[in-house]
Amino acid sequence: MQDYANLIVEKRGHTALITIANPPANTWTYDSLQALKRLVADLNADRDIYALVITGDGDKFFSAGADLKLFADGDKGVAASMTILFGEAFETLSAFRGVSIAAINGYAMGGGLECALACDIRITEEQVVMALPEAAVGLLPCAGGTQNLPHLVGEGWAKRMILCGERVDAATALRIGLVEEVVARGSARDSALALAEKVGRQSPVAVTACKTLVQAARHAPPAANLIHERELFIKLFDTEDQREGVQAFLQKRTPQWQNR
Repeated sequence: MQDYANLIVEKRGHTALITIANPPANTWTYDSLQALKRLVADLNADRDIYALVITGDGDKFFSAGADLKLFADGDKGVAASMTILFGEAFETLSAFRGVSIAAINGYAMGGGLECALACDIRITEEQVVMALPEAAVGLLPCAGGTQNLPHLVGEGWAKRMILCGERVDAATALRIGLVEEVVARGSARDSALALAEKVGRQSPVAVTACKTLVQAARHAPPAANLIHERELFIKLFDTEDQREGVQAFLQKRTPQWQNR
């Protein structure tokens, strides 16, 4: 894999493991946000990649979001550039054609939590604390937080976290639907990689179609999406994976996906 600023990328079978490596708090920078956008585009083009796992370097922070020193002098030009970069990077992550899993191994604050919110699935360690504390410093979550958080936890809990600055621990995050699984300290990455392996057993073409439909449910009424559901089902019959999947099942063998 090529070099991506402050992001370490490893290929594990059909999974790309991405580690945010910008100590001490794994903050996002101008360069790393650009790198994430470029990296996801590269992974989309790599037909051998079916899933990605993103985690933080070390054992204290997943990511603390943006470095507030960037906004210390009140420069609106810097603010505009960073909010556009954050939005583009995390929207690109959300649109990744495969399955994205956040392995939250430490504090996930502000833009760090928004990165996790942009993923399909979140696995967190038991000691983790999560928050969107931007309003406490006169700012707001500008990388999808005000939109993605209510979708997961409902308006009430989203307002508690964003408007009241409430931090949530792992147990609370699981209870309100912010994360899908809580695991022991130090095991988020391995748990996420194990889940990503399950993705490899699915047809990547079918997974992309399914993900498109599930995410469309946020924006369009069921009546419209049900039509697209049937349309995409029929389109799968133009793919090699559909033929391989059915034949492998009938022949009682493991399918060999071609991702096309």
